[in-house]
Amino acid sequence: MPERQIHKLLVANRGEIAIRIIRSARVMGIRTVAVYSEADARSAHVAAADEARLIGAAEAAESYLNIDAIIEAARDTGADAVHPGYGFLSERAEFARAAQEAGIIFVGPPGKVLAQLGDKIAARKLAAAAKVPVVPGLEAIEPSAARDFAARSGLPLLVKAAAGGGGRGMRVVESVEDLDAALQAASREASSAFGDGRVFLERYLARPRHIEVQILGDEHGNVVALGERECSIQRRHQKVIEESPAPGLSESTRAAMIDAALRLARAAQYVNAGTVEFLVDNEEFYFLEVNTRLQVEHPITEIRFGCDLVAEQLKIAMGQKVGAPGAPQGCAIECRVYAEDARHGFRPATGTVVDLRVPAGPGVRFDTHLVAGAEIGAFYDGLLGKLICSGTDREQARGRMLAAFDEFAILGVTNTAGFLRDAVASERFASADLSTRFIDELFSDPPLDDQAESDAALIAAALATQAPVRGAENGGRTASTRSPWAELGGFELWRRQ
Repeated sequence: MPERQIHKLLVANRGEIAIRIIRSARVMGIRTVAVYSEADARSAHVAAADEARLIGAAEAAESYLNIDAIIEAARDTGADAVHPGYGFLSERAEFARAAQEAGIIFVGPPGKVLAQLGDKIAARKLAAAAKVPVVPGLEAIEPSAARDFAARSGLPLLVKAAAGGGGRGMRVVESVEDLDAALQAASREASSAFGDGRVFLERYLARPRHIEVQILGDEHGNVVALGERECSIQRRHQKVIEESPAPGLSESTRAAMIDAALRLARAAQYVNAGTVEFLVDNEEFYFLEVNTRLQVEHPITEIRFGCDLVAEQLKIAMGQKVGAPGAPQGCAIECRVYAEDARHGFRPATGTVVDLRVPAGPGVRFDTHLVAGAEIGAFYDGLLGKLICSGTDREQARGRMLAAFDEFAILGVTNTAGFLRDAVASERFASADLSTRFIDELFSDPPLDDQAESDAALIAAALATQAPVRGAENGGRTASTRSPWAELGGFELWRRQ
């Protein structure tokens, strides 16, 4: 395959991942174009790029999910490549095809690969053909066949949507009497969310671990793996804490899992960066799905392998071969800080960032798009940033994470920093007693003690007296009538262990 150059890259995304991609492109001498919605005109990713184009209204369907608007922006600005980041259009086969038809390089897998692996039933069949273990299940759903399967395999079962992800179209079935209703409800939800109502059945694993393998493939048929990541700590089926390597995993299971990921990648003729995800039950592992894009948690792999995965993606898109990865070093942990209220079911939060304090020091990295004054609205994913800490071993990385959280503050938006600190400080995390049930089992009812509430109130009051008087902005209120809770909304009270 001939090599080709990328001179100008359009980043079809927003937030921290857009800034992350722009930084790597700049190092490689590639000019960048940011796209933005009407809600993001003042966002940091717009300022970070060499150029920027408005692509539509605040609603994602009118902007970041609008394929025609993004392709038009690429043409108008002379961009010869487009990087989708993660989320939005990153795994949409029609976006990859539209870019190809417009003569624009898509920094990701070809459309046919996206289409095959994006369909969970097709991906499951491909995995089985490549002799990759899959969870026992039923792919063609008829009510009578489903009941027969339940009788053979036992309960509980898991109903899953063939398309999409994020827990949509998913149901746990505890009794045969509930099976028909669960199939119908999951199908309706999947049809509404993804336009595809197909569902399938799997045996439900009660306390599995979620472990994934990072792969890179090129157009020349080379595929390499860059270790594994432990991603078991999740809420609503979405990851919040990841680490690499996966603690306590035997070397034989680790090697078998990586071999299985490489077999599947070769079978799919995979090109660019991707992640093969597995559920692990003791030392048995089962294929879950392939994420055909850059992962949110990619920095922990970058740190251990001393590489830049975005740069690797761009090189592959230019037709270059992937090289053999170096030997991994040490341990890295990532905590995702979201604009959410962890005390109330991780309810989404909004607000204005009035103060941001970012930790530093050896082995500390914070990927974010936040600046003081940034508005956190309700239109998009609430990821505020990713705190990543590394060390020569897991305990040093964990200690650096705890120290970093002690320096860390985002004021003005309720966020999950305190919750994350407590999770990392817990005995369960320290002893690597991990499963996808970690949060449910450890934080079912976090108490607030009186002293913590008192301390937080005093901090809020002190900061409020230092903040500028914003009478005009607050309907003419004077300093004497101001409330620290009103102006510094988003304070979080959380148990400190």
